[in-house]
Amino acid sequence: MAEYAALGFDPAPGNPATVLALAKKLSASAASLGEASRVVKDLVSHSAAWQGEAATAFRASLSKDLPRYLGSAHTSLAEAARRLTGWHDTLVSHRALATRYESRAAAAKTEEALTDARRLANELATEHAAAARRVAKTLNTATDHLAPKEPGLLASIWNKIVEDPADAMSNASAILGAIGAGVALLCPPAGLAIMLVGSGLSLAALAMHTSDPKFRKSLTDGFTKGQFDADFWKSGVTLLGDTVGVVPGVAAVASGAKAGTAAARAAMAAAPEGSAVAGLAPGATAFRQTAWSTSEDLRQLDSPLTGWAMRSSTQDARDRVGVAVATTGALTAVGDYTSDNETIEQGSTAVDGTRGVLDDAPSAIRKSGHVWSVLRP
Repeated sequence: MAEYAALGFDPAPGNPATVLALAKKLSASAASLGEASRVVKDLVSHSAAWQGEAATAFRASLSKDLPRYLGSAHTSLAEAARRLTGWHDTLVSHRALATRYESRAAAAKTEEALTDARRLANELATEHAAAARRVAKTLNTATDHLAPKEPGLLASIWNKIVEDPADAMSNASAILGAIGAGVALLCPPAGLAIMLVGSGLSLAALAMHTSDPKFRKSLTDGFTKGQFDADFWKSGVTLLGDTVGVVPGVAAVASGAKAGTAAARAAMAAAPEGSAVAGLAPGATAFRQTAWSTSEDLRQLDSPLTGWAMRSSTQDARDRVGVAVATTGALTAVGDYTSDNETIEQGSTAVDGTRGVLDDAPSAIRKSGHVWSVLRP
């Protein structure tokens, strides 16, 4: 290297001017992020400077984590700028020493003097490399907080479940419905049990969705303001799915409760003293048996459209089609957690809506009619 020809190497590589320019840019960026963080915090905290419908909509669109991310990025860039400024000063000092050792080596009259200059240069190179590694480590630590890390698949799924437990229950119900329908082909009791658990989740999801003001607003805005947007259709399809999913479980419990009550009353009337305890065992047995048989009857009732289309098919073929339809719902439910693509989400809504209108809703109506015929006096 011509600059350090006598030493034979550069003991302190680096360009102080470039490092200083980068430090100034980072410092300016940190200042901008600090100001942005302050403004966003004011907006999120419902500052009196901006009120009204537009302000409310803007605040609703902001991630609750955005102010924290901006604050972290500001702190990280400010720290990186400070570290680079310190590295600039170290680099200037080391390069001054390198120049001095180069001059000593060039002016050396003996081999001993040249060796001594090169020894000092090697010591400087070792110190310089260690200092560079320390700065690089601190810069890496600082940049770790510039923005949130992209979560892994499991972390992403968990975050979505925590953020929207009602949707999580709807999706879990759809997945259990498909699993239960498949298991029922091999072991009907186990399949029915799984499907009843899914029905319970649908009931919980329905209660949570209908109690959510944001969910209700997406539906009412469609009818009152004509806002038939993606949120309206997604909420409508979700509501349909929750309602349809509730039918088997509610029907089984209702029919079981009617039979259990009748059995308990008959047992109490037959008891010598009309003891209420005497009706517990017969009532529980009748409830379990009737609820179970009702669930099995409902499982075999398919959509009128499906029944018409497969009127010449065997029950086994109809059951397999039912599993395929339920699996479609399970796949769209899983898709909610594996992709954030808006096009895929809208496609899933369309698939669920079509399945709900052509199969799930007619099937639920038919099942409700069957249960009503059993429950009415």
